[in-house]
Amino acid sequence: MKNPINSIILQLIKNIFGRVYALYALLLFVISMLVVVIPVRMNMGIKDDRKRTAAILTILRRWMAFYLPAIFCPVRKKGLEYFKKDQNYVVVFNHNSLMDVPVSSPSVPGANKTLAKAEIAKTPVFGMIYKCGSVLVDRSSMESRRRSYEDMKKVLEQGMHLSLYPEGTRNKTAEPLKPFYDGAFNIAIDTQKPVIPALIFHTREILPPGKAFYAWPHAIRLHFLEPVPTTGMTLKDAPALKEKVFNRMKEYYMTHK
Repeated sequence: MKNPINSIILQLIKNIFGRVYALYALLLFVISMLVVVIPVRMNMGIKDDRKRTAAILTILRRWMAFYLPAIFCPVRKKGLEYFKKDQNYVVVFNHNSLMDVPVSSPSVPGANKTLAKAEIAKTPVFGMIYKCGSVLVDRSSMESRRRSYEDMKKVLEQGMHLSLYPEGTRNKTAEPLKPFYDGAFNIAIDTQKPVIPALIFHTREILPPGKAFYAWPHAIRLHFLEPVPTTGMTLKDAPALKEKVFNRMKEYYMTHK
């Protein structure tokens, strides 16, 4: 039988450590970001969007290759062989935590952009880095949503990958996945690009939902799954495509968590 006093003490120690660790991770992020912003700024003058995005992503990958192991959250990847040369994809990730952001886009090989909230781009220093690899959208504006869809199509037309979270927002439920929105699947069919499902594991353990200024170190796994083709599909097929990808991701998550 467990001693309730010991359990309380252990929980207290864990809460203290989790907040100290969160402070360490935050300070290291800010300090390393101030170093990274210099080469990012130097590459912002590249006129070609694809070359500029690729150059800045190379810097961000090196940053995350240092930062994530330094906070004891190394990323172990599987399925990179599914990315074929001279083919670009719509890559759809599950979304459990803010930790998904530094893991997802930098882990996709080659130049890629993601859909991001316009308001975060206004954050000092970080906002400049954030918007370099993003298509920005103000979700409260119908015109902004329409324009962002066209901008995402341009990303794919330029040969870059598009990295998206079809759940829309972080999944704070007990379910493996939240229901998907249509956008990622509409644009994949619209541009006839294959969809690569991707599962991120353990970021919820690092930043548990509902806990303020608390974090816990944990290794992260990122698995890319076999592409789902869209060749010959029309927008009428989007619901079926969405369901197929959702079911494949849910089944994989449940058997590999």
